[in-house]
Amino acid sequence: MKIRVQPEDFDVATECALLTDNKANIGALVTFTGLCRDDEGRLAALELEHYPGMAEAEIENIAEQAETRWPLDGLTVIHRVGKIAPGENIVLVVTASKHRQAAFEAAEFLMDFLKTSAPFWKKEHLSGPAPDKSETGWVSAKETDNDATERWKTGEKT
Repeated sequence: MKIRVQPEDFDVATECALLTDNKANIGALVTFTGLCRDDEGRLAALELEHYPGMAEAEIENIAEQAETRWPLDGLTVIHRVGKIAPGENIVLVVTASKHRQAAFEAAEFLMDFLKTSAPFWKKEHLSGPAPDKSETGWVSAKETDNDATERWKTGEKT
């Protein structure tokens, strides 16, 4: 299990290679890369803040739950912090298993709980009329994210 919270970008191919190196028993590798999006064309940057130590501990707790529920041969979670521009990477989840179903479900589980349980706060920096007059605002949690985690608690499938 590899957990990192960092301001630096990551390389998906490198992280996948590190996870699968010398592991011939892996039959499935599932990756999810979350990107910073700008739906309305006004986002200058998304700033992610976290509580150091607490964020890593909560991600580790979520990862341990995934390892308990599915037969995984490895997993990586990398979450960036700091200012991230539209189109840049925010989060990487990689799960490895002998079989695809375990890898897919574990990756989805990890992302659902990262969205709702990991202590990260997001602030939008919007492009204002002038570069030095940007608006900012905190991003609220979405009810759909909470619904996604509830299904794992009840055992419901999508």
